[in-house]
Amino acid sequence: MKVDVELYQLIRYKYAVEKLSKRRIARELGISRHTVDKYCEGAAVPWERKRPERKAPVMTEEVVSFIAECLRQDKDAPKKQRHTAHRIYERLRAEMGFQGAEPTVRRQVAILRRQLPSTAYVPLGFDPGEAAQVDWGRAVVVMGGMRREVELFCFRLCYSCAPFVVAFPCQREEAFLEGHILAFNYFGGVPRVCIYDNTKTAVKSGFGKYAEQRPHFQAFCAHYAFKAQFCNPGEAHEKGLVEGLVGWARRNILVPLPEVEDFTALNRLLRERCEAYLTHTVRGREMSVGEALRCERNRLTPLPARPYDPARVQETVPNYFALVAFDGNQYSVPVELVGRTVTVKAYAEAVKIYHRGMEVAAHQRVYGKGKTVYDVHHYLRLLETKPRAVFHAKPVREANLPGIYEEFARLSDSPEQTMVRLLRLGVDYGLEAVAAAIKEAMAVGARAVEVVAHYLTKDEKAPGLLVRGPHVDPPDLGRYDVLLGGGRR
Repeated sequence: MKVDVELYQLIRYKYAVEKLSKRRIARELGISRHTVDKYCEGAAVPWERKRPERKAPVMTEEVVSFIAECLRQDKDAPKKQRHTAHRIYERLRAEMGFQGAEPTVRRQVAILRRQLPSTAYVPLGFDPGEAAQVDWGRAVVVMGGMRREVELFCFRLCYSCAPFVVAFPCQREEAFLEGHILAFNYFGGVPRVCIYDNTKTAVKSGFGKYAEQRPHFQAFCAHYAFKAQFCNPGEAHEKGLVEGLVGWARRNILVPLPEVEDFTALNRLLRERCEAYLTHTVRGREMSVGEALRCERNRLTPLPARPYDPARVQETVPNYFALVAFDGNQYSVPVELVGRTVTVKAYAEAVKIYHRGMEVAAHQRVYGKGKTVYDVHHYLRLLETKPRAVFHAKPVREANLPGIYEEFARLSDSPEQTMVRLLRLGVDYGLEAVAAAIKEAMAVGARAVEVVAHYLTKDEKAPGLLVRGPHVDPPDLGRYDVLLGGGRR
């Protein structure tokens, strides 16, 4: 029978205090003597229930040994390629003809795993400004109306646990270094040590304390006066703070999938959420993250007087299409630079091209292979000498010009020359502003480029709008008075 606390109390009181016999207690309470015998001395309590240990008949010694062998093999396997309970169940069915249910296997796997020796870790503590942990994470967002993967650069100070997260289109060296610079600027200083896994953007060969740094990364560490420390392979707990940050960013910022226009909007969202986290108090600490960060900022190494340039640099010569090749893609330069040596500087999101120290072109960086990025302005001087090519020129076709450009040009006597002149106005005033001016000109029935220029400048005295003709003296209206006065009636 089920014995509650009140009945248990009566049994114990009558036996221990009133010194009644077990037979009498059973008779007075209307329960069996076996129940009284079980609870009267306090050897058993009613609120503890023993779970029946019933062994499933399908869980034979051979099956248990097979499961144990699978778990033993996992000790030498990579962490991401070890047996799950489901995989063990599938192997049992395929290799041993197992007829039991999957939950039975799961229970046995859990029992055997509990018997394995547990791993213990030493808790770590850091001084203000002493260290930070750095890692990459991958996530999915909706950008420009389409789902795409982005790379999250995650940086976390070890003393205050203050986070910094920024998104990039790739994990390449230039993005890796640029992420550091943004984090250092955000926190206003540099920690003395940064802790990494053995990422290939920083490590040339080796691992852990035997890691050999890449020259570019080594120069970066020297410029910002910090030391790089690398974890042992497969030991993610050695940088557990930033591992937790990667998961936190995915779960708390990117769920549900954010819808953003570009990386600028996404990084604005990430920055806002990192700043909001500063009000959080980490378990086991008295100060909030923001309060600890204020203490830590005073202990960070000051930023260098000159920021490091994280660009990947390459010298090249533009081909006869005024294109320079970089990383499997092509980018346009002004046609005057064909055959001359230029310097390409590639950043995570931009490609900038220099000639003799002057920036001559800037493009949004593209990834993949075989893509070409044009800037129609680079070809204007050539089109002014060869206007007949304007409507079939790739730079013009891929400039995504508003359709009103060609519509207006086709209405003129010289469509090609008109189109080139409109593009020239676009250099000075912007393509969208010119499109708006074209609409105003077409609204009044104008067909001349000078009218478009007038609406751009709002100058009523624009030379192109003055109509000159023969000089005519104003009439002398006094002669009509003579006539009306009857001089010759």
